[in-house]
Amino acid sequence: MSKESYAEVKQRIAAACRKCGRREEEITLIAVSKTKPVSEIMEVYDAGQRVFGENRVQEMCEKIPAMPEDIQWHLIGHLQQNKVKYLMPRTAMIHSVDSVRLAQTISKEAVKHGIVMPVLAEVNAAEEESKFGVTLQELEGFLKEISTLPGICVKGLMTVAPFVDDPEENRPVFRALRQISVDINNKNINNIYLSELSMGMTNDFEVAIEEGATMIRIGTAIFGSRTVR
Repeated sequence: MSKESYAEVKQRIAAACRKCGRREEEITLIAVSKTKPVSEIMEVYDAGQRVFGENRVQEMCEKIPAMPEDIQWHLIGHLQQNKVKYLMPRTAMIHSVDSVRLAQTISKEAVKHGIVMPVLAEVNAAEEESKFGVTLQELEGFLKEISTLPGICVKGLMTVAPFVDDPEENRPVFRALRQISVDINNKNINNIYLSELSMGMTNDFEVAIEEGATMIRIGTAIFGSRTVR
């Protein structure tokens, strides 16, 4: 079932790209495999998917040695500082950098391993009290502070939009994230160039693509509802 659902998601991505005049190659699909067993993830891997996202460090660390080595693993969930050391060096990107202290910890661990870790700054673009992330107003100062740290490279921005029945309600959220990334890039600040926008999930990824997403994080539409643990 996951294989068929994956094919359907790929078709929806292609249709969304055609609608707004973008190329499919511009979009990185991150298959969110949290709570799913290796057997189900391998179905999607065998269908051609190579980029997977996990919310929990422990779960990702358990899956990495059980899965093929050519997979790119993205940590997309909230990250605690004391868990950072477990992510090195197999993680391809950390999407959820939401504090200077966390960025400093990632920097320290990356330097220890002699790597540069690609990261995204998490932005609470909708200003929801229940969500992590810096505000749009804080973002530029935050980026200036973390972008000079050794061992990390700030590649762009990530946001978790509100869960809504009508995906159109999230269009202003996605548009605001894209606009602030353009505005910051236009300032030509040293060490800051934002090329990635990680936004859009099962409920609203077509709208996110229309508004400039370069990464979409899809779980339910591929794997079905989350398995309760």
